[in-house]
Amino acid sequence: MAAPHLTRRGFFKAAAASVPVAAAAVTILSGCTHSSSDSADSEPVVVEDDSATSVTDSYTYVDSTYAATHEWSLPLGNVLHPGEGTWIPVATAGASASPMVKGSALSLASGTLAEVVPETITSSTTAVIYDVRCSDSVYAWVELDLVTRDWWLYASAFSNGALTGDTKTLWQASSDYDPAPFACSGTKVVWQVQPSSSGAKTTEHSFCYVWTTGAGDATAAVESPGRFATKPSVSDGYVVLTPRVHADQGVYYGITAYTLDDNLATKAAQLVMPSTVKPFRASYVGGRFLVSVEASYSSGGLLGKMGTYIGTESEGFVKLDREPSEGGCGKGNVFVIKSRSSYFVIDLDAQTYTGISSVDRAVDYGEYPAREGACSSFVTFSTVKDATTGYPASVTVRTFDL
Repeated sequence: MAAPHLTRRGFFKAAAASVPVAAAAVTILSGCTHSSSDSADSEPVVVEDDSATSVTDSYTYVDSTYAATHEWSLPLGNVLHPGEGTWIPVATAGASASPMVKGSALSLASGTLAEVVPETITSSTTAVIYDVRCSDSVYAWVELDLVTRDWWLYASAFSNGALTGDTKTLWQASSDYDPAPFACSGTKVVWQVQPSSSGAKTTEHSFCYVWTTGAGDATAAVESPGRFATKPSVSDGYVVLTPRVHADQGVYYGITAYTLDDNLATKAAQLVMPSTVKPFRASYVGGRFLVSVEASYSSGGLLGKMGTYIGTESEGFVKLDREPSEGGCGKGNVFVIKSRSSYFVIDLDAQTYTGISSVDRAVDYGEYPAREGACSSFVTFSTVKDATTGYPASVTVRTFDL
């Protein structure tokens, strides 16, 4: 694996020779749009503990009026991942040990589960499909060798539940680097390459890249002098990343919204967390950051406490004092945040909150969202137990209009 300051074009040309099938490797354009020496980062934000509005203390609880607009039952072993459009990426358990996992997509228009990547394209017999993401126009997946821990990131144009273009190899690396966290939006794939915390490359910088379907090149967009705090999150034309900033002053994470249409060249907004405070999930909805912190720190003020925060430095924050287990999403001033087995639905304008409960017989961890960031419809799924045996038997998917 190579970082942008090395000869990445040469790396990819060499790497392509070891990739079987028609999965030509893209080249990475030289240079990085936002390098680690960027001096335009905001100053850290420390907010007083009592300066935020608490949802559970200050807002009014109202009975829920949310009813599922669609509900489907899928076979056990299907795991949904966040998607922005009418197709939701799904990792599907194979019927046998080979393939162990298939790449699928669920149509929110019909409830049809389409098989997109039926097997790995990597030559290794011990490789599996490790992770999948898609938009309505591009499908991407990571394949991982279970023995060597080598991994590959592939992508292809996608339409109506099927791959429609040549598969491209966006990246490949050894076990010294974590399998790439990635996201899809429109015709673009955004991914991070960062050293494993237990590998031999722990001192190397991390990078975020962008590729557009049909292109032979990808762009190095953001450099982080250390690992990113969160996976990339796409939301209504923005990509939220959490690179390390102010590296010469300490450990600071800059939650930053970049515009997607110019390949992350423009910083739209930034919230720099207090020293050492690591965000768990981060997105950008309606001009506000949606940030979760999964641990409480001895310093850092409000943002150093466990919970989920909605707002900006200039407008202030609304907080939900609950341990986060996944990221949130929303539309306008309405936000949906997972709490234990169900969801809080928070209306900032009305200053009210309500809930979306888990389905009957859901397993203990309950519902999980298949949306992130800005969305007009909320998608959630859960594993459901059989009414007779009590064992997990199927997966229920529901959608709600926001």
